[in-house]
Amino acid sequence: MPAAFETDVLGRPYRVETIDLPDDSEGPVVATLVHKPTRKRAGRAVLHVHGFADYFFHREYAEWWTARGYTFYALDLRKYGRSILDHQTPNYTEDLADYYLEIDAAWQRITERDGHTSVAVSAHSTGGLTLPLWVNDRRPDELSAMVLNSPWLDLQSSGWLRNPAARAALNQLGVRQPRRLIPRNVDTSYGRALHTSHGGEFDYDLAWKPLESWPVYAGWLRAIRAGHDRVHAGLDVSAPVLVLSSTVSASAAVDPDAVNRADVVLDVQQIRRWASSLGSHVTSIAIDGGRHDLVLSVPEVRARVYAELDRWLATYVE
Repeated sequence: MPAAFETDVLGRPYRVETIDLPDDSEGPVVATLVHKPTRKRAGRAVLHVHGFADYFFHREYAEWWTARGYTFYALDLRKYGRSILDHQTPNYTEDLADYYLEIDAAWQRITERDGHTSVAVSAHSTGGLTLPLWVNDRRPDELSAMVLNSPWLDLQSSGWLRNPAARAALNQLGVRQPRRLIPRNVDTSYGRALHTSHGGEFDYDLAWKPLESWPVYAGWLRAIRAGHDRVHAGLDVSAPVLVLSSTVSASAAVDPDAVNRADVVLDVQQIRRWASSLGSHVTSIAIDGGRHDLVLSVPEVRARVYAELDRWLATYVE
């Protein structure tokens, strides 16, 4: 193992390396690549990218892939999770293409350095917006498949931000005052349902994935909406794409139990509406009882998620 690798916070056999990136307006920037090897066939790998107010901690998901002969990699993007530096605004960007640098660097390590010739990509939520844009623009030869877990393909609100005049105002605000805070109400019930400190099943670092999320700024939201526009205009991902979502969306404020059986973050109808805009070979599957992060659903639902993923891989990829 190269000297640059260290044991990850998840413990052995997870290894981690820091990717140094060019400074930005806030100063030094890094990304972090986590790696779990497989004991089976060489040559295949998967690269996973997290969502907003998130980072990689999904041991079960990694182990599912490695059990099938894939070396597993997960990227904590700049200003997320392991990559947050003290001087930075967590999770902030003004252009989703900024993330291309660390995805490029991870891809080079996976393919050129580590010798993998067939690489699937996986992403959740906001990562499920960023990663298809990267794939569309970079068109890597080694890409074998793309798996998206509740990708954020449109703005879930039906309020003022969907009004054309408001959209134009947001664009101007994002250019002139990119650090202008966008007010929003954050329901912490989803995080409480997940985390062990509130009776959930999953233990993760609340400093990196806080229950109250992270602030949202005008420049960041402008970047997200620009990404949505590109998806709506149509991408050209050539590899087979699997889009997974819950069957329903619900409000945890209205129904507290919804966090255990529905997507309380995104509108699943929008996910299914725009899934076909990703490429010419897209499979969309709704998981009954799925949470927003489907691989963090209750155990019996997770079993269905993995069964669908297994069936799809066997049919279209392997």
